[in-house]
Amino acid sequence: MIDELREQVALGCRILDREDQGDLIWGHVSARDPEGRGVWMKASSLGFDEITAEDVILVSWQGEVLHGARRRHVEYPIHTELMRARPDVGCVVHTHAPWSVAFAATEAPLRPLSHEPTLFVPPEIARFTLTGDLIMTAELGAALAEAIGERNAALMVHHGIVACGPDVATAVMTAVLLERACRANMRTLAAGGPRTWSDDEEALAKRAHCYSERQLRAAWDYLARTL
Repeated sequence: MIDELREQVALGCRILDREDQGDLIWGHVSARDPEGRGVWMKASSLGFDEITAEDVILVSWQGEVLHGARRRHVEYPIHTELMRARPDVGCVVHTHAPWSVAFAATEAPLRPLSHEPTLFVPPEIARFTLTGDLIMTAELGAALAEAIGERNAALMVHHGIVACGPDVATAVMTAVLLERACRANMRTLAAGGPRTWSDDEEALAKRAHCYSERQLRAAWDYLARTL
């Protein structure tokens, strides 16, 4: 089971690279350790495109590397504190997704003007504004988790995104779709801003029709096949 989980985290990293969410050696994916010891997390100093199962290390809740030869990322509290606050979360993704970073700085609301934003709104997507710096302490990680609340993602203003889900496939696809949602909104803002978008009722209906667990898994499988 652990070997399969590490393979899933590594695959998620490579999918995020394919989706243009790589940022040199920065960004990370983690999965909850089924034995409760912490999180299985991408190691530092490697790009998303390089990650194999051997590069996925076990990091304790306190940041100690319990398994693996590589170093951990300093921002491990993004993962440990969100999973500590949310027992339903099995995977956390943090990237510096470029369209999302740009969109967050506009302070514009995320409008459901295409399919992708309906995975996030309504309600309005969470925004973490306490700091745009690195999340290197448990206190900042807990504050980020509080900002996310029960949502599936947040824009980390001046920094990046965080996405979460019950498993690796769901969390990674959530990150993929958030970046696409922000890209659609940014393109519309560049054209003068949206004039129409789905109301809440239609957005929620589209969420159910487009982004069921089965559909998200099918999209994950497609991206995996393309690697």
